[in-house]
Amino acid sequence: MPAVAAVAVGVLMMGALAPPTAFAAAGPDTVQQGLNALVRTDGLPAALASVKDREGHTRTYTAGVGDLATGAKVPDDGQVRIGSNTKTFTAVVVLQLVGEGKIRLDAPVDTYLPGLVRGEGIDGRRITVRQLLQHTSGLPNYTDYDLQLRHYEPRELLDIALRHKAHFAPGTKWEYSNTNYVLAGLIVQKVTGRPVAEEMDRRIIQRIGLRHTYFPAPGDASVREPHPKGYTQDSATAPLRDVTEMDPSWAWAAGQLISTNSDLNRFFTALLAGRLLPAAQLDQMRTTVPAEGTFGPGARYGLGLVSMPLSCGGVSWGHGGSIPGYETRGGVTDDGRAANVAVTLQPIDEAAMEHVGKVVDTALCR
Repeated sequence: MPAVAAVAVGVLMMGALAPPTAFAAAGPDTVQQGLNALVRTDGLPAALASVKDREGHTRTYTAGVGDLATGAKVPDDGQVRIGSNTKTFTAVVVLQLVGEGKIRLDAPVDTYLPGLVRGEGIDGRRITVRQLLQHTSGLPNYTDYDLQLRHYEPRELLDIALRHKAHFAPGTKWEYSNTNYVLAGLIVQKVTGRPVAEEMDRRIIQRIGLRHTYFPAPGDASVREPHPKGYTQDSATAPLRDVTEMDPSWAWAAGQLISTNSDLNRFFTALLAGRLLPAAQLDQMRTTVPAEGTFGPGARYGLGLVSMPLSCGGVSWGHGGSIPGYETRGGVTDDGRAANVAVTLQPIDEAAMEHVGKVVDTALCR
């Protein structure tokens, strides 16, 4: 997720939760080497990773420092703001409701939010729920415009987007827009009569035991559990600023969740294993269109789910997230491998961003 315009917008250690033989016998650990390089070469304050092999053995890694002011170490599997990984949670809730017959993917947005979505070239009678989840609606992205350091209600975020004209006719192109997932969250709330945060918690977080994942309550600018501090930088030569504590309401159903690398691996593994969606809805989620412009070469976007080609063949499934202070990348494979990496600065340098993704590829392919 793009940074909010108003916001930015070595100590090395490694730990193992359950050291598997396969990892121990691998020689020099390429994942640890990758994290070290993110800190030493790319200049990121900290990097964290969690990797699960086919047998379910998990290992966590850290590099760098968790607090630049004190030099404190990076908490093992510490909590981070996961940004747009939240979109997959939102999409899962919508698709569960589809499976329950409460939402139709190809129904117009107006079916659930009558008269709400109107603007220059924008008409909620012509945009479907599927197009929201797949980023083919043409809706302007509200985070492309100035946001202030304050609390936002979801309708305010939508209003910011609707002040601008449509980018294209619904269904004719693909373009990433956080506005799509604000609307998806509003549809969930209209259909269920409950806050989207409660639906995520009940339907996903509690269901599969994500003990370190939560949707911050209104006004909660903190990160509850041990965490590395997150930083932002206005330019490559500017000093780093601590932005760990902030009101994340501007991200809402598009990016407000806090989690850990291990919880994200657990979530995406459960999703791909069919534990969160009926087969029909999971198939729809995995039906993709090209999304290289945002996610890189070979990337494709389904319904809140991204497929990325692996250097060793096949693809991984995940999403990734970018929010002031933190960048997360990860993926799971159909045979049960999982890896997620978090860094504590949104990389300004495109090469650094690519290096984060490369660590994920290395972890899944070794």
